[in-house]
Amino acid sequence: MAPEKKGNRWNRIPISFMDSDKEDSPEAAGEESTRSSEAEDEQQWVSDMSPGDGAAEFGEEEFELDDAQVSAQSDASTPGAASSSGGPEVAELVATRAELKRLESEVKDLKDSLARRQADFENYRKRMERERSETYNRVVADIAAKLLPVLDNLKRALDTEASVEASESDEFRHFLSGVDLIYKQLNGVLDALGVKPVLAEGEQFDPHLHEAVVTEPTDDYEPDTVIQEIVRGFRLGDKLIRPALVKVAVKK
Repeated sequence: MAPEKKGNRWNRIPISFMDSDKEDSPEAAGEESTRSSEAEDEQQWVSDMSPGDGAAEFGEEEFELDDAQVSAQSDASTPGAASSSGGPEVAELVATRAELKRLESEVKDLKDSLARRQADFENYRKRMERERSETYNRVVADIAAKLLPVLDNLKRALDTEASVEASESDEFRHFLSGVDLIYKQLNGVLDALGVKPVLAEGEQFDPHLHEAVVTEPTDDYEPDTVIQEIVRGFRLGDKLIRPALVKVAVKK
């Protein structure tokens, strides 16, 4: 209500322009007295108003309105503010997913590396086994090749037993028995090393296993049949140490 009173009084302030020749007239003096009285009333009304009444109320309303507007504008400018409380959880979830993806990629790389290492180890193991087998066969073949001539001589000594006359001494027969024992023992050693004799007599001639040193025309055997083994051949697995020297039947 005070602003309305203030406005009414201000609206009733008379403004008049007087000529200089009328300043000393009684009417002018009365009007001047009236204006002075109204001005004093206005001043009294202004002084009666406390500094915190109307002006303070208007200021607080303006400040409150400004704060509300600022808050509304802030809310409007940040549409995700209502859900800002879930921000850390979302960030943690995103970080966890990124870490999981990184770990999955690392596991995949490790599995691939492990598979390659296993394949390399398997190839290495097979290569070592093959090389060891080849080395073993080569060493055994070399030893057997050096022993075979000794074995051949023992065999020839035993073949002479059939031509020994009955009048020969018992000592000589005992000697032949000792030779036969050595021959069998040496064959047993070669057999334990994997050295096997090549089948020859009665078999079909095989140029990869047999070497024909004599041919004999005959109708008793099929052509290209081994009819006699002259020198025994030996093999170690698939490796031929020495071919068998044989006599082969041919068509008459």
